[in-house]
Amino acid sequence: MMRTFKQRVLVTLAATILAAACGILAGWLVGRLIVLKLTERRLLQVAVRASMQTDSRLKEATSVLAAMQATSSEPCSPSELTYFRALIFDARYLKDAGRMSGGTIACSASLARPSLPMAPAEPDITVAGSTNVYKNLAPYQSDDQAMITLRYGDFFVVLIPYIQPHMGVGPEHYAETVKDGASRRSDWLLGDLPPVSAAALTRDGLSRQSKSLYATRCSARFPNCVTAYLTIAEALQADHAQIRVDIALGGLTGAFLGLFCSIIYRRSRGVEQQLRRAIRQGRMRVVYQPIVSLPDRRIVGAEALSRWSDEEDFAVSPEVFIKIAEERGFIGEITRLVVRRVLGDFAEILRSRPGFHISINVAAADLADPQFLPMLDQALEQAGVPASSLVIEITETSTAVRQSAVETIRCLHQRGHSVHIDDFGTGYSSLSYLHDLSVDAIKIDKSFTQAIGTEAVTISILPQVLGMAKSLNLGVVVEGIETSLQASYFTALSQPFDAQGWLFGRPVPVDLFRQLLVENENEAQAAKDE
Repeated sequence: MMRTFKQRVLVTLAATILAAACGILAGWLVGRLIVLKLTERRLLQVAVRASMQTDSRLKEATSVLAAMQATSSEPCSPSELTYFRALIFDARYLKDAGRMSGGTIACSASLARPSLPMAPAEPDITVAGSTNVYKNLAPYQSDDQAMITLRYGDFFVVLIPYIQPHMGVGPEHYAETVKDGASRRSDWLLGDLPPVSAAALTRDGLSRQSKSLYATRCSARFPNCVTAYLTIAEALQADHAQIRVDIALGGLTGAFLGLFCSIIYRRSRGVEQQLRRAIRQGRMRVVYQPIVSLPDRRIVGAEALSRWSDEEDFAVSPEVFIKIAEERGFIGEITRLVVRRVLGDFAEILRSRPGFHISINVAAADLADPQFLPMLDQALEQAGVPASSLVIEITETSTAVRQSAVETIRCLHQRGHSVHIDDFGTGYSSLSYLHDLSVDAIKIDKSFTQAIGTEAVTISILPQVLGMAKSLNLGVVVEGIETSLQASYFTALSQPFDAQGWLFGRPVPVDLFRQLLVENENEAQAAKDE
């Protein structure tokens, strides 16, 4: 037994560790997915916000270029430069403005003519066939940010260096691209240079490329797209706390589920295997609860009840192991064991006391089992006990299959057995059903007994049940009598009753029951002598 117990502990521990490992893996995967999804959402919010700012910058630049086109002053004259300075002063996003001739700067609103470069510059990209875009056009250069110059016709404006937006998700990367619808050319313009082509950054929405997350928003008015992006590694590192929490939760959940499933498995499959071994090895016990007649409380019989403790010596409720045996299809083995044990314990008493009987419980599967009746006949014959000494108790649910129940009850009557319906009032029986089954007695369920002295609804039904039994000439056995008040209720009625309950005796092993029977007979004899 100890070896089996240790094996089960090891199996449970292994299952728990395995489930915890699976939970950790699942937690990591779920945490990773959550972090990446949240990162994508935040990146998209940043891209939308940055795109709106870019639209504002370009809208202002376009408006100033249009205003510069309307000047009537002589090119690069003091009056024109004053006009340009006024435009720049009122602008929010512009650093400078001026004229260009060919590829060189002719004049500037903020720079003196001698400081202007003489070398011509080529545009980095031309948009819509008329607007030239220059990146870091001399002398407009910055150490940490690209400066963009837009030229339309002979006029240009220089945009203030763009400040990279903060994403709130750790190391952040930002890129701005410009696309030419006519030539279908795209070019990186601002920010970090991503490890993908510029064309890939001109598609609205979310994407994953080169182990990075990209969120792009393209302007509906201007040929610009803004992309916020992070590598997957950076995103996971930035939200490592979230992943750690998910891993911990996953591990704990997995361990709990592993332990829970292991316990459930042991209580189902494990209990089933132990129960089968206990039946084969005869380790299932049978105890006996006295049945007395009212009102003299003379013991007239006993109900045989099966009891079992598992291999770890924990008592298992009959409701549990009987249900398992029924569901797994070996309840008949328990019935045969109980019959053999009853006849082995009481054969002598049953032969010497014709009025004494033992009640055994029979399941629905037994009624439908063609081997049940032959087994019962053979056991009684070997023990030399008359069939009338063995009362067969069936539950109301066992009679749900009427045809097999009626036929088996008829055969039991032919052999001399009495048949009682156990736990009456909790199942399917009706007046016509009881008549068809031809049972000899009903056992009133203890729920009716416990309602005596209370205001429970069942107490109002009890007289009707007793009246029904009387009209059908059925005997009545009352279960669950625990108090004198309950016993007095039935003693005061005109019907004869048999009863059982803790008031008359608890289920006990056969040796104690024999002592109880002798004491009861001595008390009955003493009362008779008086």
